[in-house]
Amino acid sequence: MLIVSALLAGLVFGWGLIVSGMANPAKVLGFLDLAGDWDPSLMLVMGGAIGVGVLAFALARRRSRSWLGAEMKLPTAQTIDRRLLVGSGLFGIGWGIAGICPGPALVGAGMGLPKMLLFVGAMVAGMLLFEAVEQWRRKPAAPRGPVRPT
Repeated sequence: MLIVSALLAGLVFGWGLIVSGMANPAKVLGFLDLAGDWDPSLMLVMGGAIGVGVLAFALARRRSRSWLGAEMKLPTAQTIDRRLLVGSGLFGIGWGIAGICPGPALVGAGMGLPKMLLFVGAMVAGMLLFEAVEQWRRKPAAPRGPVRPT
């Protein structure tokens, strides 16, 4: 049942992106173009999403299990660190250049749009590269030189 509800939630989310026009990169770039023909519709969609999210998180904090019985796993991080700032900055730069973020990219890829398929491929490659770098960083350093018994 959890998989079916996740699928339905994803379909509703994707449908909402299509209906609101947020799956269209030109719409997003129109919002980011403050000096040109500015389109405020993204701000309204984001405001609505934030309102729904605030309500949903307030209700979720009061529960230990979801309505379908799954364990609630809410974010616990409270700090703003360098990794968060750098990651957010890179996301924002990429969003501003391409006008695409992951949700609409998946919707467009599902529609078979070549630009979105390329974007999703690049996004997955970036995720894999990040994971590889993280695993490399977590490896303990090998000892240098001969190891002498103590």
